[in-house]
Amino acid sequence: MEMRPLGRSGLSTAPLVLGGNVFGWTADEKASFAVLDAFVGAGFNAIDTADVYSRWSPAGGGASEKVIGAWLKASGKRDKVLIATKFGMEMGEGKKGLSARWMMQAVEDSLSRLGTDRIDLYQSHADDKETPQEETAEAFARLVKAGKVRAVGASNFEVDRLKSANEIAERHGWPRYETLQPLYNLYDRAPFEAAQAWVCKAEGIGVIPYYALASGFLTGKYRSEADLAKSPRGRGVKRYLTPRGLSIVGALDEVSARLAATPAQVALAWLMAKITAPIASATGVAQLTELMGAVDLKLDAEAMAALEAASAPEPALHESVVA
Repeated sequence: MEMRPLGRSGLSTAPLVLGGNVFGWTADEKASFAVLDAFVGAGFNAIDTADVYSRWSPAGGGASEKVIGAWLKASGKRDKVLIATKFGMEMGEGKKGLSARWMMQAVEDSLSRLGTDRIDLYQSHADDKETPQEETAEAFARLVKAGKVRAVGASNFEVDRLKSANEIAERHGWPRYETLQPLYNLYDRAPFEAAQAWVCKAEGIGVIPYYALASGFLTGKYRSEADLAKSPRGRGVKRYLTPRGLSIVGALDEVSARLAATPAQVALAWLMAKITAPIASATGVAQLTELMGAVDLKLDAEAMAALEAASAPEPALHESVVA
């Protein structure tokens, strides 16, 4: 299995990261365990989650981390995986943001739910302009020094804030953000490509985007509003049902047919050719097997050109999404 560096952290990931947002939500514990076993059994290693998953569901915040923690205990595979989690989103009762006080509580809560003594990649889930960046960076440094965190990353950061945070960290000799988790896929290209991409490349920051399949739209499952009821995530797909979106799906259909692949595999392979490793989730082993197949798919110049043309960004039409 090819391994790709997560920035300058010394940690490496396979070309696909498993998203844990569905664990304890649309995938119960049994299904989640099966997915995790299959993922690691196939040679993949990185699992991404967050404390807030799935606060919007009856399971509540922390559900995903609890499922992963139970699996780690049952499987004994802690040393075979990288656990990436995030903090900073609203957890209720004022528990949000990137303050040192909340970080210290949040990390202990996550460690407890995960049943582990360390988090491999601890990420700021969103920027917090109310908290000085020096405070956040120094708190991360304390966690790394204590061995509770191995490396730190950022998610949903504007490029200027990512740069200033890392400048502060490097000036003080504190751990910098080694990864960025942005919204990036064949449909949502403009924000990342306009500014973040060149900064990440220039500064050696790993990129592990979320919504790699645009909430399932890039699988070809949703082609009209009538299809939105197919999944609990369908309501988040409506914004992709545009002429441009359907053009992208058409290009995916053509490329996948020529290469004997699926649209989802092609969409992931396109990302793998551009960034460190996309994050994708699966509610069952069959779905996961399809996604993992993207690693063996190499897109030729003709395929890349067709996808680039169909998905050419329209910045004015972009809508911000946070996950």
